[in-house]
Amino acid sequence: MSADPSDGALAADSCDPAMIPPTSPKRYINRELSWLAFNERVLDESGNPRHPVFERLRFLAISANNLDEFYMVRVAGLHGQVQAGVQQRSFDGLTPSVQLQRVIQAATGLIERQQEAWRNLRKELAEAGTTVVHRKDMTDSDRQWLEGHFLKRIFPVLTPLAIDPAHPFPFIPNFGFGVVLALAHRKDSTLRNALVRVPPQIGRFVKLPGSQDRYITVENTIEMFFDKLFPNYRVVSRGLFRIIRDSDIEIEEEADDLVQLYETALKRRRRGSVIRLKFDAATPKHLQQFVIENLEAEDANVIVVDGLL
Repeated sequence: MSADPSDGALAADSCDPAMIPPTSPKRYINRELSWLAFNERVLDESGNPRHPVFERLRFLAISANNLDEFYMVRVAGLHGQVQAGVQQRSFDGLTPSVQLQRVIQAATGLIERQQEAWRNLRKELAEAGTTVVHRKDMTDSDRQWLEGHFLKRIFPVLTPLAIDPAHPFPFIPNFGFGVVLALAHRKDSTLRNALVRVPPQIGRFVKLPGSQDRYITVENTIEMFFDKLFPNYRVVSRGLFRIIRDSDIEIEEEADDLVQLYETALKRRRRGSVIRLKFDAATPKHLQQFVIENLEAEDANVIVVDGLL
């Protein structure tokens, strides 16, 4: 079979950058996808055995923080273009809607890799003497100490909220992290939904007493003492969620008062639209839908994570 000359031309065109016309989209790499590829390389360092295990954990945390910032600004910008109906293509030939689809797909894969890295690091941390325990693995003395810690350090800053027509769903700020619950009254089994926001000033992990380095997550701690928060109810189901809001700021250089402009922009940033809504895998569908509807989040911006939020 004779070769098609055009096939050879395409092969040469794809292999030799000098042969690609200057105006061709093939000469460019998409900026957003390139950034995600960079963050993949940051995440790769969390699996590099030449680094100490805690340094590898730091790389994992950096990759997660990077991804949050990326969604707050870059993905938020793409959302704004799509909502505005922008059809102009980037230098690499992609419309905002196509870029957004590819970014979400790549970011979802990155999140799955982060969870896998966390599971692997947990094992290595345990071998090095540092463990993250689950509430079912705790001893009676652990539970007794943790109850005292909860009542003294955590309980005073929590605000349990019943959600009903008289008590609407509260505003959840950027990086908001919370527990959503379905409750049943102990006397008449009346059902109602509730919410517990976890304030950012509470550390994500609680160190347990003893000679060993043992930690429990703050969400596990709160779940152990739901009866302190809702004494007349039993928990039917529960879930965890975390949100990222649009934090992209556009500044007019010729504004009359830049200070006032920045103050207004920062306030608006805190209340931006939901760009990413994460649930843990244990959250039932009806509670997911309850949060999605109240936050007015789009289905494309929702992800379920099998692991640590």
